[in-house]
Amino acid sequence: MAILSFNTKVHFGHGERKQLVLESAKLGIKRPLFVTDKGVRAAGVFARATETLSEMQGAVIFDQTPPNPTEDAAVAGLLAYQENRCDGIIGVGGGATLDLAKAIAVLCGDPAPLWEYCNRNASPRPIINPPPLILMPTTSGSGSEVGRSAVIIFNNGIKAGVGCPTIVSTAICDPELTLTLPKYMTAATGMDALSHCVETFCSPLINPPIDAIALDGLTRLYQNIERAVTDGSDAEARWHMMMGALEGAVCFQKGLGAVHSVSHSLGALGHHHGTLNAIMLPHVLAINAPVLQEKLPLLCRAMGLTPATDLVKLFLVLNQKLGLPSGLKELGVDSSSFQTIARASLSDNAHKTNPRTLTETDYCSLLSSAW
Repeated sequence: MAILSFNTKVHFGHGERKQLVLESAKLGIKRPLFVTDKGVRAAGVFARATETLSEMQGAVIFDQTPPNPTEDAAVAGLLAYQENRCDGIIGVGGGATLDLAKAIAVLCGDPAPLWEYCNRNASPRPIINPPPLILMPTTSGSGSEVGRSAVIIFNNGIKAGVGCPTIVSTAICDPELTLTLPKYMTAATGMDALSHCVETFCSPLINPPIDAIALDGLTRLYQNIERAVTDGSDAEARWHMMMGALEGAVCFQKGLGAVHSVSHSLGALGHHHGTLNAIMLPHVLAINAPVLQEKLPLLCRAMGLTPATDLVKLFLVLNQKLGLPSGLKELGVDSSSFQTIARASLSDNAHKTNPRTLTETDYCSLLSSAW
């Protein structure tokens, strides 16, 4: 398959992990900081991803990625990079790992407080001289390898993005690295990717090429998510899931919506991002439905459904089929926090491109319906 060029050069396909040694050489990386997590290492996925670099001397492994990447973890990664005199970063893992690798790369160029780079600031600090960065996803969810930001929980408790659309030197997307991903994580990360396609398509901003990519990603994800969850070794389904995840993230510049403004706010409390998106998607579609009458039939068509299909009900049933929680209560979310979460959601950048302008009361009702 031809190399895809958006902001990031992408090698995509079964076995493409072989490109790691070639890309490292091209970028002059001789002493990389590998950013990963303990689960990916224990499952043998890290070893499989990096098998072509087995002879590289001096590689350093930082496997302290938390379930939601944090500012403290980024600082710890920076110290590991500096103390070991690394000359590049290679991120291997799910969305949390890839976002953390990007945040570490940001700090390596100019180690100012990470919050100063956040896109919630009126004038974010410019990114200066980051090291070469290669990302290798091991899930089909966030699409962080081509996404325009690194989403981090900052020390002030806010979960938000650091805009870094050109920081990734190369992405290597090998669906074979997802073949052993457990059922639950396949489902949760897959619904994360699916929510990206739906929300970016529903954004009121005008961008026809991105709309086309979002619908194509939705087609692939919807047609293959149950296959991938049922049989993780289904290589064809895994290929389409990873491509759909990549497409969903390519679409981020069109903006997201209330699914993500809520999931970012709840994610700051430690809940899994993909699971939150899966839970919130049908409820956000319901509250936005009055202004989506032209777009809902197009979503249905992309999914191979009749135009009048009730997508709210369909996604509720799909979550159940995939073994995902039916509501926020199952995650341990306290309903007494709804007003605080609603206020945080209003401040999130994803709120700005929701199809409807939601109020604090709307968000409280949305959280109640998803509870």
